[in-house]
Amino acid sequence: MNSKNPSFKLNNGIEMPALGLGVFQSSPEDTVNAVVTAIAGGYRLIDTARAYKNESQVGEGIRKSGISRAELFVTTKLWLTDYGHDAALHGFDESMAKLGLDYLDLYLLHWPTKNFDATVQSYKAAEKLLAVGRVRAIGVCNHTEQQLEALIARTDVVPAVNQVELHPYFAQKALRQKGAALGIVTQAWSPIGGVKRYWPGASDKGNGDPLADPVITGIGEAHGKSAAQVILRWHFQNGVVAIPKSVKPARIAENIAIFDFVLGNSEMAKIDALDTGMRGGPDPTQVDTDSFSEYS
Repeated sequence: MNSKNPSFKLNNGIEMPALGLGVFQSSPEDTVNAVVTAIAGGYRLIDTARAYKNESQVGEGIRKSGISRAELFVTTKLWLTDYGHDAALHGFDESMAKLGLDYLDLYLLHWPTKNFDATVQSYKAAEKLLAVGRVRAIGVCNHTEQQLEALIARTDVVPAVNQVELHPYFAQKALRQKGAALGIVTQAWSPIGGVKRYWPGASDKGNGDPLADPVITGIGEAHGKSAAQVILRWHFQNGVVAIPKSVKPARIAENIAIFDFVLGNSEMAKIDALDTGMRGGPDPTQVDTDSFSEYS
C-alpha cells in the first residue's frame, strides 16, 4: 500500500488501508471529483454503499484517477431492501455493474436486522461471493457484540471488518475489544463525529461536537494539527480504520495528513475519557428491513 497511508492486516491476510474516503451524503455531482482528488492525494481506500446512490460516480472517479485497480481497496455495502440469499446476490451484481469493477475488495452488510434470519442468509450469500473470488473480504456494519456472536455461530467465515459509529464521544471500547478477540478489524463511520450534527435528534443524545471539544483542540494546538487530524490519529493508534467524508480538496488533504505525528499515552487517555456512551445514530438492535426508507 501507499507509504502515505499505512494498512492493517485483515483476518484472511489481505491488507486494508488504515484511512480512506467515505462518500455518505456526497452528491453524485461531487463524488467523482472527491474520489479523483483523494486518490491523487494518496488515498487508496474508497468506501461507498448501494444506499448512498453514488456507486456509479465512485467507479467513474476510480477510472479517471489513472491509478491501477490493483492499488485500490474498494468497499460497498448491501442495502436492507436486498436482504435474503438470492436477493443479496442480485444486489451485489447491481452494485458491481454501477461501480464498473471486476471484483470488490470488501463487501459489507449495511445493518443487522430484527429478522436476523435475513441477516444470516445475506451473509451466506456474501460467503459464496468470497468463495468464488468476486470479493476479497466480507464483513458487516453496525453489529453489536451479541450480534457478531450470533452471526458467527450460524455462518462459516468470521467477518473481516465491523464498520460502526465510532468517535471520541462514542468510543465503543467493549465492541472494539470483542472485535479484536474475534480477529475482526473495527472500522469507524462518522469518525470525527459528524453524526452528532446531521442525524435527526442526535443533538439530544449527548454532548455537542467532538471537533469543538477543548480537550481535542488543545491537543491539536500542541501538535500543530487540526481537531479532525487529532481524532483521526486517535483512531489509527487504536487500530481502527477511519473513513472521513469530505468533498473539499483541502479537507481531503488534511484528513490523510495524520501519519507524521504521534499522540502520547496521556493524550490518548484524555480523548478516551470523552466517551459519553451515547450513540448519535440509530440503535442497531432496532433496525428492520423496512427502516431508512429514504435510502431505499
